[in-house]
Amino acid sequence: MILIGLFDSPFTRRVAIALALRGIAFEHRAWSVGADFDRIREYSPLGRVPVLVLDDGDALVESSSILDWIEHETPGLPLLPPGGQDRREALRLIGLASGAADRGVAMVLERLFHSEAKRSQALLDRGIAQIEGALGALDAACARRDGPWLVGESMTLADITVACYATYLQDAMPADLARWPALAAHVARCEALDVFRAHYAPFYLPQPKGAEATPA
Repeated sequence: MILIGLFDSPFTRRVAIALALRGIAFEHRAWSVGADFDRIREYSPLGRVPVLVLDDGDALVESSSILDWIEHETPGLPLLPPGGQDRREALRLIGLASGAADRGVAMVLERLFHSEAKRSQALLDRGIAQIEGALGALDAACARRDGPWLVGESMTLADITVACYATYLQDAMPADLARWPALAAHVARCEALDVFRAHYAPFYLPQPKGAEATPA
């Protein structure tokens, strides 16, 4: 099994952590959607990551689809509660974190492909408002929890997604998580775990072709 994508992608990262928690061994190909676009497209016409290439050669794309396969086709503890209020809450939190991360990626691409003079400030301001709104809602959810995890008594995909995506936003935007202390504490708790530390790479903003990559 092959997982394609850099671990500075929160989407690739949450898949890697889920695979590791299930005890599923995989070969990691740290390919960039910038430098390795054509190689990635050999497995996925989208040229996006993550891509999970199964042992039979089938390639799964998009982290939500890959995680659905992991949940239903591999043995191990559930990644999500099976139903009821806990499942709805987990999906709500995943949706908030995913929406914020998507806006973060869009804003990174705006920085990458448009000069400062050509960027839409109105669009950037709206993106910031969306991200901060989602982080505020996630902070409130973290503050309401009595135990260490967001839903139920054990780690779920909600914890993995919120931590990976919030870390990405802090690294790439940057969004200062100190403004949301309950969320920051939850993210720090997750990021201290070996499985998170083993599947992490610092974020770098690519530069136009011919220029060296520099930290964002």
